[in-house]
Amino acid sequence: MLVNADFHVHSCFSSASSKDMLIKNMAPKAKLKGLNLLGTGDAFHPGWLDIIEETTVYSGDGIYTYDDMDFVLTTEVEGKNRIHHLIIIPDIDIARELSEKLVSKNKNVDGRPRTGYTGAELLDMVRQYDCLIGPAHAFTPWTGMYKSYDSIYDCYGEKPDFVELGLSADTDMADTVLELKDFPFLTNSDAHSPWPHRLGREFNAMELKDISFSSIKSSITSNKIKANYGLVPNLGKYHMTACTKCYKIIDPAFAKENKMKCECGGRVKKGVDFRISEIADYDEPNHPDFRPKYVHLMPLAELISTVYDKGVTTKTVQGIWQKLVDAFGTEIDVLINASLEDISKIDLKVANVIESFRNNTIEVVPGGGGQYGHIVFNESVKKSKATKTVTLDNF
Repeated sequence: MLVNADFHVHSCFSSASSKDMLIKNMAPKAKLKGLNLLGTGDAFHPGWLDIIEETTVYSGDGIYTYDDMDFVLTTEVEGKNRIHHLIIIPDIDIARELSEKLVSKNKNVDGRPRTGYTGAELLDMVRQYDCLIGPAHAFTPWTGMYKSYDSIYDCYGEKPDFVELGLSADTDMADTVLELKDFPFLTNSDAHSPWPHRLGREFNAMELKDISFSSIKSSITSNKIKANYGLVPNLGKYHMTACTKCYKIIDPAFAKENKMKCECGGRVKKGVDFRISEIADYDEPNHPDFRPKYVHLMPLAELISTVYDKGVTTKTVQGIWQKLVDAFGTEIDVLINASLEDISKIDLKVANVIESFRNNTIEVVPGGGGQYGHIVFNESVKKSKATKTVTLDNF
């Protein structure tokens, strides 16, 4: 079976997360997005594990079910040098045992525990329990593995199970790095809220024998991921080298000359785009035969927000989003499968924007320094008729 899975999210216990990040809210929103399988996030937090046990029904082999949405236990751990690691865990008993074993001062407070363990130490610890582990958002400048290491093996000592690309990178960028040719790539949302423009904004289409931890592990380790869906990398908030105070995009060479200081006095952070260029072995992507297609997405609510010039979480935007999802089943169906003519019967402006998205004619002002990129439409796009079905080149 083909399953859409988003493994990296956070619960209400993580810092900067919405109090609404609860199983009862995540499940229905994930279904409307078009997901079949969701990570729980924060599975080393004892209180969150209690909520998972109280809320879900254990379906066996590591799967916890609520309202027809299946969950697998996952967590992000901050290790030595502030490097973040994503871990997929077989069941709650193992999660509790690992949580007790993990040396961390904040694990009972924050859903994402901080520890002094190296990547190699974490890998050794969780592999004893049959867990999967890999770098979370591997290239990001604050907490990605490649910010501190030029090689993934210098971090882990041996080969981890996967590489999570992060919102500011895609397969074309990552496959310029020779050492990653044998790794499966995961694309996950890192969502801190259940809003439709966050949850499932990146996900993986995977071939599974059934929905179980065993099948998830087999799919990842034997390269049965059929497609990676993710943001256009320019939209990621660390894609370009930029100031963390004024968010001005700055040439990396100029930033280095000025000791990573912006003229406004702010600190400049190296962008994912430039960091990958520093460690790249190829000028162009060199995809291994097993590498699946990468499908670029833009959150539907953000497209609606841009065309109506209203906030993503306003009643106007959410109301239109809900009408479209009610009509076509899921957000993914609206973005990819629904005919533009049918969409235009509900909202002509949104049909025009989706046509532009499918044609790859949307302008993106790139993000950097901690600020997301944003979408720009000219008035002709907003006013043009949308009456024909157009497909993306990468579908």
